[in-house]
Amino acid sequence: MKRMDRRALFASGAAAALLAATGVQAQIAPRSGGRLRAALSGASRDDAWDRAPNGLFMMAAHHTVFEALTEVAADGSLRGALATGWQGSEGGRTWIFDLRAGVKFHDGTPMRAQDVVASLTDQVDGSVAAEGAGRVVVQLDQAQADLPYVLSGALIRSADAAARARGVGTGLYRVQKFDAGRQFIGARVSDHYKNNRAGWFDTVEFVSIPAQEVRAEALRAGLVDAADVSGADALADNRAFMHLPDAARCQQIVHRDIGVPAEIGTRHALDDLRMAERWWRV
Repeated sequence: MKRMDRRALFASGAAAALLAATGVQAQIAPRSGGRLRAALSGASRDDAWDRAPNGLFMMAAHHTVFEALTEVAADGSLRGALATGWQGSEGGRTWIFDLRAGVKFHDGTPMRAQDVVASLTDQVDGSVAAEGAGRVVVQLDQAQADLPYVLSGALIRSADAAARARGVGTGLYRVQKFDAGRQFIGARVSDHYKNNRAGWFDTVEFVSIPAQEVRAEALRAGLVDAADVSGADALADNRAFMHLPDAARCQQIVHRDIGVPAEIGTRHALDDLRMAERWWRV
């Protein structure tokens, strides 16, 4: 893969910073409403929607606004997102993805096969072509049996350059406010195909706080619900918070009035930064 491979998806410290726990608040059913506030590191005044994110802040924002063809469920299994089905042939060199019908970008424009082609062309070693309005064919230079799994990290954007620059996606949250390097606010999309299955918050807010000690203090003071930290000792003895560590020794610390899935990943101890989609307010 040119930009997305297994190591980048499953082993990067930034991607592994969120949702890396099992068995947390398993008894609490999700409910809708409220706001999620997270203090995150890695933001830059050069952050933009129309290029690959660099840093935890923008990675989380991108995964809130955009979607991929497939997604890894909380139990580690693979399921369809913007694609409803796929099949491989030639030992994994050729893949056909059937697109979900009726999906629209946040500006009301229908998602087309051409948008998927434009998004994936620079992310695979091979060719990507539309086959009608609802099917995409990926022809790889070399066979890759787990391509559908890997593409869960390849976000789909509009083929229109202006829409890409504005952060127009198909995700559960649309961009309400964006101040590069400082703040992102997303508002829930009311008619999304994942209604009643994900995206429980009314709004989500990510704020950039570069200093770890300030992020920790914002969490202690109740100014945010979650914060990423480095090192296992931060707030370690405070029972008001859940600690979601990962293999890269970076943690997401979350207030206990936030619910998270009971199980996140049986094969890989991380999720792909979709806290806005998968968490809820208790």
